Amino acid sequence: MPDWRLEPLTADRVPALAACHIATWRESYDTLVPAHVLAGFDLDRSILTWERRRTEGTHRIPVALAGDELIGFAAASPHELDALYVRPAWHGTGVADALITEAAPASPCTLWVFAGYPRAHAFYRRHGFADTGVHRVDPFTLLPEQLWRRAPR
Repeated sequence: MPDWRLEPLTADRVPALAACHIATWRESYDTLVPAHVLAGFDLDRSILTWERRRTEGTHRIPVALAGDELIGFAAASPHELDALYVRPAWHGTGVADALITEAAPASPCTLWVFAGYPRAHAFYRRHGFADTGVHRVDPFTLLPEQLWRRAPR
């Protein structure tokens, strides 16, 4: 049995999710996203955003916990994976696999991923996703992104 577990996001865990979101961006994208963008995250604004998503009920938002520490989370609407973040110390442990399965169990499913992030590309390929050839510039980071899709199973 793993030393972590998945639970649905509850109101009391929203601040921890927001802090995890910011920390994972800073840890995972430190060589990809400009430093001024990473420094610009606002915890209070992030808390409001995640609480709104939680209360709207339009997203499945499982969180991964090790004891009481929130170590990762995912967020998906019915056909799009909007977020999947796991603290780097937990990479390779199965946490991300469990989160994507819980958040986005149905196919087809799409997601946007940074074009220059091969680690994520390999992960999503393992989960049946492929680049659609549709690209855009992310409005927050101004980095190129690719639209990936998981075909119906």
